[in-house]
Amino acid sequence: MATTDGTAGLETDERPWGRYTVLSDEDSHKVKRIEVLPGKRLSYQQHARRSEHWFVVSGEGVVVLDGTERTVGPGDAVDVPAGTAHRIENRGAHELVFVEVQHGAYFGEDDIVRLEDDYGRVD
Repeated sequence: MATTDGTAGLETDERPWGRYTVLSDEDSHKVKRIEVLPGKRLSYQQHARRSEHWFVVSGEGVVVLDGTERTVGPGDAVDVPAGTAHRIENRGAHELVFVEVQHGAYFGEDDIVRLEDDYGRVD
């Protein structure tokens, strides 16, 4: 469950793979800082109503877009068009941190269709 950080007033949520903090939540976009623990990965998922742009701040990882893997590190950017199956995995020894900018008509968590998940959350 998402909580609000009392000092900064930012929404944060702990997940089995790490956590995220919402930096901006507007009608036209949503921005999150996402931290992925070493050896963990997010669900392989799709969104119908939004696209995403990821910018890696620190750490190393592997992104999968529609089954194609790509290694990423600090300074790398990834575009995830709506409808694209995607995931990011931290294969490094340190936390993987990236900023996610969501664009589209809707940014709710119920726009996630999980295709594969290490934590039993497949739809």
